[in-house]
Amino acid sequence: MDPLLTLSLFSLAILYMYAKRSNKYRVPLPPGPKKWPLIGNLFDMPTSFEWETYDRWCRELGSDIIHLEVAGTSIVVMNSSEVAEELLDQHSAIHSDRPRLVMVNELMGWNYSFGLMAYGDEWRAQRKLFQQEFHSQAVERFYPLEVRVTHQFLNRLLVDPKNYVRHIRHLAASTILGIAYGIDVVEENDPYVDAAERALESLGLGIAPGAFLVESIPAMKYIPEWFPGAGFKRKAKEWSRYSTLMRELPFAAAKEQIAQGTARPSFTSYSLEKLDEAENVTDHEQRVQSTAATMRNGFDGLSADYIHSRHACQPEAQKRAQKEIDSIVSPGEFPRFSDQERLPFVSAIIKEMIRWKNVTPLGIPHASSSEDVYRGYRIPAGSIMVANIWAMLHDEHVYPEPHSFKPERFIGSDGKIDPSVKDPTSVLFGFGRRICPGRFMAISSIWIAVASMLTVFDITKPIDKDGNVIEPTYEYISSLACVPAPFECVIKPRSAQAEEMIRSMASEHS
Repeated sequence: MDPLLTLSLFSLAILYMYAKRSNKYRVPLPPGPKKWPLIGNLFDMPTSFEWETYDRWCRELGSDIIHLEVAGTSIVVMNSSEVAEELLDQHSAIHSDRPRLVMVNELMGWNYSFGLMAYGDEWRAQRKLFQQEFHSQAVERFYPLEVRVTHQFLNRLLVDPKNYVRHIRHLAASTILGIAYGIDVVEENDPYVDAAERALESLGLGIAPGAFLVESIPAMKYIPEWFPGAGFKRKAKEWSRYSTLMRELPFAAAKEQIAQGTARPSFTSYSLEKLDEAENVTDHEQRVQSTAATMRNGFDGLSADYIHSRHACQPEAQKRAQKEIDSIVSPGEFPRFSDQERLPFVSAIIKEMIRWKNVTPLGIPHASSSEDVYRGYRIPAGSIMVANIWAMLHDEHVYPEPHSFKPERFIGSDGKIDPSVKDPTSVLFGFGRRICPGRFMAISSIWIAVASMLTVFDITKPIDKDGNVIEPTYEYISSLACVPAPFECVIKPRSAQAEEMIRSMASEHS
């Protein structure tokens, strides 16, 4: 070939590639705070209550989607349900991955959890296994267990009301350990509960944005533990013990009970019954073990923190719900799951609990597997996609007076749940292919616990020595989950009959 022609063709190819690259980068990124060379928005990033800062930036910039960059990492914040649904639902093929999470997945051993793992075959297999046992109809198999542990919880509250936070945690642990493994939680210092609490606490510390430099410089994971500045490696080693215990300890106990023929029905027992159908028995058993542990870490804190809510100190809502219960439920009986449609205000209280002080304000971020263009903005491949759930549930255009506790917002003129008001659960449990598959179980357990508490207890604000009402602080602890700080309240049976109901049911389930 003529050298001159070869050079011309090569030059044209270079020009084409340059033009293509230039056109690509003419598509702007979403708006965002000013970025500095190399570090981007590193020094702008909030370290607590991030959702409030993101919401403020969006309002200042007049956009419900913004772009941040931290040391080369692209972050896209979605501040409205419209944006999140369009990107994470309609473009789910692109935005269903997870961030790498070097500290948590690669050093602390959480890579078994399909809630945190990368999108792929193993993720699909575990999620399918979970959904088979926890779709909206399948969860009804666990209603009797949820009722039993709720009645035991009410008795603990009756005997020792001041330690209500501990009892709520015990209720959540009893529910999920029973559902996942068929294990009864009897003692307060249960080894399975202790292992899970340590694991979940370390997970929250390990996954906190910006907590460990190894997330920005993954090669640091190869630094020896003795090397200066490698304290994160020593922490990861210690914390990995907790994630291993939480995964292995209750599963081994469930297998032993199954072998002895003493096991209660559970996710583990149902799933292991299908071992003979599996192509690889070892892989299936490990998958059941991992899925059960994922269920454990995803459910426990969520349900506990919603039940431990300031809704109890809303006397008007409480009285209205109790009046509704008294008119529907026969005297001396507790609400049943079949009563849900006939108790719309109780359901409205739970919707408002979820909306008002949601405990997962940013959910778990997605990650983009390839580049996307949305509303004329470029979403770079590898972007961390953050859904600001808090902002979506406090959007004054969707929920007027969003910072006020108003369950009645969900009640229509006919006295039933108003379908025109956006259900907070459509946002709370995530989007697209990463939507929480345990959402039906979580809501059912919260509903029966709250409905039963309202049936037999009055929960009021305390009075100081001078006769003044002590108002709740409404303080929350900022972390991966926004946990309500303990607050004072007075929990008393509504009547002698209510007290007898609690004792009778607890005795029946003992």
